[in-house]
Amino acid sequence: MFYNYYFWGMHWIWWVLWLILIVWIFAIPYRIPGERLERETPIDILKRRFAEGQITRDEYEERKEILLKDKRK
Repeated sequence: MFYNYYFWGMHWIWWVLWLILIVWIFAIPYRIPGERLERETPIDILKRRFAEGQITRDEYEERKEILLKDKRK
């Protein structure tokens, strides 16, 4: 007899909770706490700096050779 009124209020609360959960899952997947991020390797940093124009082609080639030489050892 009294349950009809209580279910109506609880029904809206569940819809709001589901909506918040769906938005959190799909709209905010960036930088989740505790998520392991891939670290940038020195070669990746070098490529990014070359692409941004911070270093010249000669500097890029020279540093790349040094990094690859160190990697082989």
